[in-house]
Amino acid sequence: MRIASLVPSATEMLLAIGLGDSVVAVTHECDYPPEAASLPQLTRTVVPAGLGAREIDQAVKRIVADGMRLYELDSERLAVLAPELIVAQQICEVCAVSYEDVLDLAARIPSRPRVLSQDPSRLSDLLDDVTRLGEAAGVAADASLLRRRLEERLARVADAVAGRDRRRVLALEWLDPPFAAGQWVPEMVEAAGGVDVIGTAAEKSSEQSWEQLAAAGAEDVVVMPCGYHAEEALREASEHLGELRGLGAERAWAVDAASSFSRPGPRLLDGVELLAHLLHPGAVAAPQGIGFSRLALG
Repeated sequence: MRIASLVPSATEMLLAIGLGDSVVAVTHECDYPPEAASLPQLTRTVVPAGLGAREIDQAVKRIVADGMRLYELDSERLAVLAPELIVAQQICEVCAVSYEDVLDLAARIPSRPRVLSQDPSRLSDLLDDVTRLGEAAGVAADASLLRRRLEERLARVADAVAGRDRRRVLALEWLDPPFAAGQWVPEMVEAAGGVDVIGTAAEKSSEQSWEQLAAAGAEDVVVMPCGYHAEEALREASEHLGELRGLGAERAWAVDAASSFSRPGPRLLDGVELLAHLLHPGAVAAPQGIGFSRLALG
């Protein structure tokens, strides 16, 4: 089967299931596993490069308010590649190509591909997406094996943190302006032995004031700017260290959000394990290959 992935998390999932040879095209943001970056790319963003966090936020809000698309899709290239299955999403208008545009194009290109939308808002939805993707691609048994491995990792973390005091956690998805993370992140915090003081599972991230964040009484702050890798997150956190210190937390970290928190793919389990290590370091080891830094609050 020929598959086009228009979502980075779906690309990771496809290759984790073992469908690398079937993926004929991906997005400009698909960088994991490394071999994904060498595949034909079908998208580009209209947000200019080199903007700061506040400029990115303002640009996205302006583009959306004007009714414009944040991503452009190379429809001619997609038609030539003739996929049988396109994996897309419709839950986040700032995360991927417009789902309506994908449906319209799929109905017009000669291969008439099926469009599968992955729209998780909880950890359980991620697991269900593994199953659905495997079934759509004709490899249900391989997908079942991946799902079982992910469930086993969740269970091991749950056993490791069972009975420990739950830390009060503030997960920040953006800093300028500040956004408290939502969707699957509060469940990740819970699975790791914490309690999210602001975010609500299956709800979108919410813009907050620094005063509102301080009033939440977090013991631990995890800075996870959407789409930022570890070094970028640390740089962003360092630029807002004064505000972060004003939250009154005992500990704070900058983490690799792009790898382990922003994308609802298999590596969310790395994020759960990392959170469990940060909150309960004696119970859970840090996952390999996932960057993070502790911030100096004192």
